[in-house]
Amino acid sequence: MSKDSERPRVVVVTGASGGIGRATAQLFAARGDTVALLARGERGLEGARREVEAHGGTAATYAVDTSDAAALDEVAGLVEEQLGEIDVWVNVAFTSVFARFVDIEPDEFDRVTRVTYLGFVNGTRSALRRMLPRDRGTIVQVGSTLAYRGIPLQSAYCGAKHATQGFHESLRTELLHEGSGVQVTMVQMPAVNTPQFSWVLSRLPRQAQPVPPIYQPEVAARAVVYAADHPGRREYWVGASTAATLIANAVVPGLLDRYLARTGFDSQQTDQQKPADQPANLWEPADGEAGRDFGAHGLFDQTSHGHSAQVWASQRHGTLAAVGAALAVGAAVLIGRARR
Repeated sequence: MSKDSERPRVVVVTGASGGIGRATAQLFAARGDTVALLARGERGLEGARREVEAHGGTAATYAVDTSDAAALDEVAGLVEEQLGEIDVWVNVAFTSVFARFVDIEPDEFDRVTRVTYLGFVNGTRSALRRMLPRDRGTIVQVGSTLAYRGIPLQSAYCGAKHATQGFHESLRTELLHEGSGVQVTMVQMPAVNTPQFSWVLSRLPRQAQPVPPIYQPEVAARAVVYAADHPGRREYWVGASTAATLIANAVVPGLLDRYLARTGFDSQQTDQQKPADQPANLWEPADGEAGRDFGAHGLFDQTSHGHSAQVWASQRHGTLAAVGAALAVGAAVLIGRARR
């Protein structure tokens, strides 16, 4: 429950059937918030609902494709009718293709863009239609390091995340100009151990994997919930690898191009062959009626980190700055005394 609210919040999470979205829904529910779970896959949605209820929370499921603006807006209306006014909207839903750009068909590239970029636009529009008249509410865009730094084999996803970043910045400046009580923020994620690597459309010869270091979805979820509680900052970075990559890209982007050209193909594949029967969720959900519930975690539990010191530090800039200033003053006093 929000610290500054007397009632549980109503939180919408898209892409709630797996990965970051599913872990985020559980955290909101554990705090007492009511969660609207949005995704395409009905089995994943039901699994997410059971987990939310096991945490003592209340949830409702809505099967919807976020690339369909009209259908998504209809669901937003149902959420408000059934659960109450939407306080927080979290955009997570995405899809991707692992392949060289020249090996991605035009309709596949279009599909990734429609879900991973326009799905966020559609969700944001539906949220704003309800939040702006009330002059309150929070929208959290779940981004990625790849919103700033493109890597090989993910041109469609990188392009969509870059577009989302530009969209977020433009919208935020408009809301600031208008003095709106509605706030938007973005959370840039590192490599996360989600089921996407078991259901993404892949034309790679070996099993796709996130580029190490890999973090568990709960690390990402905690950052999303914190951002929803503190939406005044334009964006948050999650993981030391995210911070290092974004800083390097700002300083020596050309050098990073060459480094990724050498390492980016192998680092995104394990030594194992891709399963011949691996599903692809580009057009249909892998956790639909004919599929299975993949849960929040992917294949890489053994090599994933459950905590991030960088996240802890990034959420305490003011405290750390004050401590640093106090230490500096103390050191100056001690040096002055020693000299005397």
